[in-house]
Amino acid sequence: MTNPTVEDLITRSNRLGSDPQNTNYAGGNTSAKGTEIDPVTGEPVELLWVKGSGGDLGTLTEKGLATLRLDRMRALVNVYPGIDREDEMVAAFDYCLHGKGGAAPSIDTAMHGLVDAAHVDHLHPDSGIAIATAVDGEELTQKIFGDKVVWVPWRRPGFQLGLDIAEIKKANPQAIGTILGGHGITAWGDTSEESEQNSLWIISTAAAYIAEHGKAEPFGSVRAGYEALPEAERRAKAAALAATIRGLASTDAPMVGHFTDAEVVTDFLASEKAPALAELGTSCPDHFLRTKVKPLILDLPADASVEDSIARLKELHEAYRADYAAYYDRHADEDSPAMRGADPLIVLVPGVGMFSYGKNKQTARVAGEFYVNAINVMRGAEALSTYAPIAESEKFRIEYWALEEAKLQRMPAPKTHQGRIAFVTGAASGIGKAIAKRLASEGACVVIADLDLAKAQAAAAEIGGPDVAVGVAANVADEQAVKASIDAALLAFGGIDLVVNNAGLSLSKPLLETTEKDWDLQHDVMAKGSFLVSKAAATPLIQQGMGGDIIYISSKNSVFAGPNNIAYSATKADQAHQVRLLAVELGEHGVRVNGINPDGVVRGSGIFAGGWGAQRAATYGVNEEDLGQFYANRTILKREVVPENVADAVYVLTGPELTRTTGLHIPVDSGVAQAFVR
Repeated sequence: MTNPTVEDLITRSNRLGSDPQNTNYAGGNTSAKGTEIDPVTGEPVELLWVKGSGGDLGTLTEKGLATLRLDRMRALVNVYPGIDREDEMVAAFDYCLHGKGGAAPSIDTAMHGLVDAAHVDHLHPDSGIAIATAVDGEELTQKIFGDKVVWVPWRRPGFQLGLDIAEIKKANPQAIGTILGGHGITAWGDTSEESEQNSLWIISTAAAYIAEHGKAEPFGSVRAGYEALPEAERRAKAAALAATIRGLASTDAPMVGHFTDAEVVTDFLASEKAPALAELGTSCPDHFLRTKVKPLILDLPADASVEDSIARLKELHEAYRADYAAYYDRHADEDSPAMRGADPLIVLVPGVGMFSYGKNKQTARVAGEFYVNAINVMRGAEALSTYAPIAESEKFRIEYWALEEAKLQRMPAPKTHQGRIAFVTGAASGIGKAIAKRLASEGACVVIADLDLAKAQAAAAEIGGPDVAVGVAANVADEQAVKASIDAALLAFGGIDLVVNNAGLSLSKPLLETTEKDWDLQHDVMAKGSFLVSKAAATPLIQQGMGGDIIYISSKNSVFAGPNNIAYSATKADQAHQVRLLAVELGEHGVRVNGINPDGVVRGSGIFAGGWGAQRAATYGVNEEDLGQFYANRTILKREVVPENVADAVYVLTGPELTRTTGLHIPVDSGVAQAFVR
């Protein structure tokens, strides 16, 4: 049975964390103090429950809490070796844990345990950080809140900050919380409800003061020519730039992208102060740990051509890398972790929007959300005063903090396809869906491209939702529709690495019954469709400069002359030769092109369910329900082929084991001797 104090803490945390005005995703932490019966002594023991490292308030559960014995945690004050060694106290928290399981204690645990209040909230609201980053933040704090909220000068999170806030509360019994310089807010209360209300009061009071007393145009006037382009135009330009920008952002490590053209972003980029404010960078540690200390901002107007924009972005990227390396060199010492990468995580394009990057889609999306928070913070600070983030040296101390490095090292090893973006045609069902599922399970982001948009979106939701998979409409026989679907992939995930030409259909007819319409339909969908998809995808693959894979789901019929399928087999032979032709042409760009030749995939196959199965069963004189076994019986291995077997082959061909293989056709047919490639 859950302790009532814990229930109240979880409820409060979820309410606070679900509103972005209160704190950002995975930002801030909450705590509660209470008692439970010690199972060893049978006596009550006072405990501290606090959100653990890496969790999110909005989705916090009991498993995400660290539970510590309060007497032992507070006894650490007696052995605290001083600020120069305060990082050692994080490891000491492990000796204060009560029971087993739960989350690892975070760096902010001391703040919650040492403050003499039953309930404590530490949050990162935009309005609060706006006050915290104003050059006269201390004066503003007194003016806005009186003696109810106390200013705390910037100090890196840790044991000493916990001691400082505990002392401030003791010296100011009338206070309900603090503004932490450059960082955020902390509030407290005797009950969970009181702590929550105090937090919300600080946040709303700061926001109301900014709204009432702030300048009407805190970012200055609009720069002529830098305003947002019309929606269709800016999204087309974003798609045209996406692959190049992703390639630049992935110079040191593959990144997944996220794009937003939200008004808050485009208005900021159109403003007079945007370049200077962007150069100052973010302030709250939660922000710059995910966005880097500052973004890359394109210094061209909205109507600059795609070609000019790409050329300038490449120049700015080179300068950004040099600047970041210089920043590292200015502050690193012999104990600093190695530089983690010099590429930007936020790229701002006036008139278009913001591209953000991370190791996966969620990380990329959250990075963008954090930069929106930073824009809101800068607006609030500039509305009342002057934005003044924490010093560059302090940002470096946190970015390359030994504790942050240890946290990164504890993260699980990436899966084989993490950071890769797959575009799979005909993926709402059958073989395509199995391929999409397998690639997603190995860490890839997947675009489910299908003629039926509703089914594509349903499949994407089943596979994992927008941070893992998206569904797009794709008529592969229509060049404009193909381009639109590729553009949608670029806007969804920032680029494309892996294309699977799987869309297909079939009619089983002998030569004299095969009509011109039959021939054209099958060739339009498979031969022409594969050509159009490969052509449309080749441009971003080349622009990224990251290599990639194109896979053709051909057929054993591309080499085996089976009965009554002239149109189908001919178009499969066409696809098979496209593999060889494109392997030669795209190899210089690091793009590998391979094919898979399945046979007899009856169970779960959209083609067989659509009438092909009945036609083939009639051709071979068997019942349709026995067709799968019929195909299996004629193979060497006597085993039926299912969609997941084809998906396995795609995984192997696009994974780390066959990086030197291109132009290959792999049979997935349980062994059909007549289809052996000669």
